[in-house]
Amino acid sequence: MYCGCGGVTEALKGRHFRVIAAIDVDPLACTTYRANHPRVRLYERDVRRLDPRMMRRTLLRGKDLDLLVVCAPCQPFSSQNQKRKGDRRARLLLQSVRFARALRPKVILFENVPGLAGKQHNHLLERLRGQLARIGYTVSAPVNVDAADFGVPQRRRRCILIAGLPGVPELPAPLTPAGKRVTVRQAISDLARLGSGKRDPNDGLHFARSHRSIALRRLKHIPQDGGDRFSLPPRMRLACHAGHTGHPDVYGRMRWDDIAPTLTTGCTDITRGRFAHPRDNRAITLREAARLQTFPDDYRFFGNPRQVAAQIGNAVPIRLIEALTPVLRRALGS
Repeated sequence: MYCGCGGVTEALKGRHFRVIAAIDVDPLACTTYRANHPRVRLYERDVRRLDPRMMRRTLLRGKDLDLLVVCAPCQPFSSQNQKRKGDRRARLLLQSVRFARALRPKVILFENVPGLAGKQHNHLLERLRGQLARIGYTVSAPVNVDAADFGVPQRRRRCILIAGLPGVPELPAPLTPAGKRVTVRQAISDLARLGSGKRDPNDGLHFARSHRSIALRRLKHIPQDGGDRFSLPPRMRLACHAGHTGHPDVYGRMRWDDIAPTLTTGCTDITRGRFAHPRDNRAITLREAARLQTFPDDYRFFGNPRQVAAQIGNAVPIRLIEALTPVLRRALGS
């Protein structure tokens, strides 16, 4: 449910799960999904208008499902959403109950931002837990994990819940604890070096944005390998930053031998976060962003650069889901 461009599907297929269906309402994400997963039945529609009983008849032929994955829109629970208390999309999480009732999955995996477990959403989680309990499911307590602990070269905290018939499995211990994490250098240093506005003729996603001259002059003043905007001379600082110590990552560079910051939908824009290349005077490319989200290089994306960046930034890191599959398999008895 809420499959986006297909990162979770890619992870599950790579660990020998057979994904039979996916649902999303975003046309471009669905175009990308279809291109990479042509054998999966994709429902491009509002989940509220889809009858899971029909899916049970046509796809499962009356059998129960093994696994249901629910990646409901995270914006209602994000700390960056100033209107999240009134965001009706929060209720989309509860659509999973309809699907659980009809499809009877042995295990349900919920993935979202840590804000889902915040006090302001306790009522929603209690509704979810209560409604699932009435149809036989036990729901785990929400657990916040960092994808960097599971082989992802990026700091990306996520909230995980698992529901099962009747019990729930424990999440795995971190696979890559601090000191052994995959770094930015390991993820992207082999890619072709690029300047602003340049592209790699052999890689359609590896092209640098054409930055304005003032942005390039600022980047030249920011030290390589982790520098930030506080190194800018006074004459080059943005007026809105005068006397302001917040938003320190704007115009910041990534560090070679550290994990990347959390990628967002603006992950190729140096004004939206610490998304400048560790060495080159430019923002990271779409290919570099996809690598940091652990997409394979042969994964195809559709849309303009801004739309592709949004798909990448919204995706669930593939290696995070791969790391969870042994737990899911044990819960399924396989």
